[in-house]
Amino acid sequence: PYPMERLICGDVGFGKTEIAIRAAFKAVCDSRQVAVLVPTTILAFQHYNTFMARLKDFPVNISYINRFRTAKQQTEIWKDVENGKIDILIGTHILLGKKAKFKNLGLLIIDEEQKFGVAAKEKLKQLKVNVDTLTLTATPIPRTLQFSLMGARDLSILQTPPPNRQPVQTEICQFDDTTIRNAIDFELNRGGQVFFVHNKIKNIEQVKDVILRLLPGISIAVGHGQMEGSKLEQIMVDFMNGQYDVLLCTTIIESGLDIPNVNTIIINDAQNYGLSELHQLRGRVGRSNKKAFCYLIAPPINTLSEDSAKRLRAVEEFADLGSGFNIALRDLDIRGAGDILGAEQSGFISDIGFDTYQKILNEALTELKYEENLETADSDLIDLSQAKDCQIDTDIEALIPDEYISSRSERMLFYRNIIEMKTDEEIVNIQNQMTDRFGPIPKQVKTLFDVLKLKNEAATIGIERIIFKNNILKFYFLPQDNLTFYQSATCGKTFKFIQNTPLKCNIGEKNNRMTLQFDTATHRYSVKDILKIISDIKNTESDQ
Repeated sequence: PYPMERLICGDVGFGKTEIAIRAAFKAVCDSRQVAVLVPTTILAFQHYNTFMARLKDFPVNISYINRFRTAKQQTEIWKDVENGKIDILIGTHILLGKKAKFKNLGLLIIDEEQKFGVAAKEKLKQLKVNVDTLTLTATPIPRTLQFSLMGARDLSILQTPPPNRQPVQTEICQFDDTTIRNAIDFELNRGGQVFFVHNKIKNIEQVKDVILRLLPGISIAVGHGQMEGSKLEQIMVDFMNGQYDVLLCTTIIESGLDIPNVNTIIINDAQNYGLSELHQLRGRVGRSNKKAFCYLIAPPINTLSEDSAKRLRAVEEFADLGSGFNIALRDLDIRGAGDILGAEQSGFISDIGFDTYQKILNEALTELKYEENLETADSDLIDLSQAKDCQIDTDIEALIPDEYISSRSERMLFYRNIIEMKTDEEIVNIQNQMTDRFGPIPKQVKTLFDVLKLKNEAATIGIERIIFKNNILKFYFLPQDNLTFYQSATCGKTFKFIQNTPLKCNIGEKNNRMTLQFDTATHRYSVKDILKIISDIKNTESDQ
């Protein structure tokens, strides 16, 4: 009923390209054209060969377009695309240009989505109106992952590895002659080939001299993006055919390159790469049934910035098969989700805070769902007699002490998980998790959980704010223009409780809200006392 917008998240080598081929074939069978957008010229060439080999027995016209094609070839390709003679077109950013005019585009496949910036995605929006879109990635950027996790885009995860596939053994090490010599020597002795990634073109020849000094007699090819197109293409083909032992290159090999005979990769200055980049580079090896190795060359961990150290540890930690999704989640955790509607693809919303941003977003989605339910007369309407959230202003110690969980990032992670908990079962689960990892829970953390229960319970009876400090206990209810609440049984129970309770309390109004203030001169209220008050209100028999 509406165009597909699906993210396929599968680890490197798990078969995303196979899904793309089958989806493209299905679209062509329905007399539609397919555009396959890829980030690099080499990947466009490789995908072209893969699609051709896979669909050679079928009447499907396939072509590719990138900067290696001459101006004359490009003109002919665009003419054939516009006339509908080409069924599947594979290309780089050229596909987003003004010349791209399809006769009957039905499916857009975006491979390695994390490689495209916001400007490219804005052009995509114009290209893909009413077009089914299939996005393939092993490590989605934080914003894309956030889209899928919050339900704005469909998400499918490939979790089954190919048969006989083994995880890549990953090690963090320093630039050391013995380590590099042994790594390359071991791979060559078992008949394999090696990737050596060095992302600085200006001194890449010096690195070649170092490798030849360590291992005289081996054949090394150098490849980078500033080389002439035909020369680079020829080097890659020769390397695929086994004519070189080592390919010394920049990150041009990162996206989707598939050479099963290469099972050792050495990444120099690994601290300068992004998390998904490191995972993608590691995914270039281990694509056969041989044990593969990845060496991350970096200065000592204690000399690196906090984020760089986190990235290297995350890559080393998540080395199992199918760990790309976990790496993407960790990237989301380290960098933040970015602006859902703006130009930032990652980063925290510094002005208002990430949790407040999430809250505002959830409120907007809730309102939209409510309006949609009203239109469709759905019986399961959102209850507007409840507060969306309850803010608690208190001077009691409710926190996770530094001495209990020393790691700042771990504390932040627990705080975020605690804030999102809504049920007693979830609270018990995280309490058990904390006890198991860090020992008995201290008093301040127990108070934090009690405050969380109080937030959740108070919201159910329409309380938006509780002031609980300086011997003041005051409840602020929903605004007076919320007729749904003031005509509800919950509000009736509140008034009934006020009439019958032996507690000293005063009802009033402030900022267009009903308030309820309790006498604290004769009673020092605790969190448990407030929970008891709310429980009594909920259990009061209403006149309504």
